[in-house]
Amino acid sequence: MKNKPTYTHMDVLMASPTEPLPPKKRQYQMDLMRKSLDNCKTKSTLMDIAVLATAVDLMATLCDMGHLQDAEKALEDAMCALMQDNFNDIEVRMFEGILEDYQMVMDSLPARTMIVAHRKTETRLGKQKVAA
Repeated sequence: MKNKPTYTHMDVLMASPTEPLPPKKRQYQMDLMRKSLDNCKTKSTLMDIAVLATAVDLMATLCDMGHLQDAEKALEDAMCALMQDNFNDIEVRMFEGILEDYQMVMDSLPARTMIVAHRKTETRLGKQKVAA
């Protein structure tokens, strides 16, 4: 059974090409990601890992789209850290930095760009899942 995408092509067309996502959507995403990171400091759940993996995957897609650069390869390091039960202090700070960057990106890029990135991420991950 195929998973339903988070956003449709109509969502892309209807999204603002100039304004960021609405503040409530941005705040909801950031609250969810920060709560997941807090949980990972002690004992993470599969959902916590999935939420943080989504943030990292979206950032990677934005890099692929040319909106960001990851010269220090922090996103690769973050994906490796997600395979552990809990994070050490260095990994926590790394994820805090990634989430700060994600917040800045959501606050500055147009809603349409963010939705396109989300759709591309889901498509890429779906293809990787099928290949595995």
